[in-house]
Amino acid sequence: MPDRADATGRRPVRRPARRPERPTLATLVLAVLVALGGAACTGSDPPEQSIRPGPESRSTDAVVASVTDGDTVRVDMSDGRNEPVRFIGIDTPETRDPRVGVECFGREASAQTEALIPVGTPVRLEFDVEQRDRYDRVLAYVYRASDGLFVNESLVAGGWATPYRFPPNVRYADRFSDLGAQARAQGLGLWGTC
Repeated sequence: MPDRADATGRRPVRRPARRPERPTLATLVLAVLVALGGAACTGSDPPEQSIRPGPESRSTDAVVASVTDGDTVRVDMSDGRNEPVRFIGIDTPETRDPRVGVECFGREASAQTEALIPVGTPVRLEFDVEQRDRYDRVLAYVYRASDGLFVNESLVAGGWATPYRFPPNVRYADRFSDLGAQARAQGLGLWGTC
């Protein structure tokens, strides 16, 4: 069909139809990142009630509420929950297990933990791969907030505890093993008594 002139007598200029531009690789990558970022920020998931920090938050602050034994305490979390905390990577002799009774050096180990982090002491709990055990206790490396004392490490180095490798929570297992061997060689704590 021929082009017709408009009222001014001019013929309209025909332009070829525009092809849609193909997006560049950079544009596609940006679109995917924006979509993923938006999906992560929707807030549609309910907040979790237990300690489950993401990769950016592998620790939390708490205050010691009581000392259960040498490797277990109860803490008051910042959100008001009271939680049992089992120290990762170490084991102290039992004092409260009715199946075995009070083991050699159990009372001393408990007293040492209470001396290091008495009730009311602010602590930082650092997490590893698993954050709870089968008894629903929080699993943590415990640091005294006032000076950063690594409590788990201090107990092993002084012979108050033995290294206890329990995968997958093994971040400091080699370190604890070395300190335990040194304490044993020197006859420190339970190594010289039991």
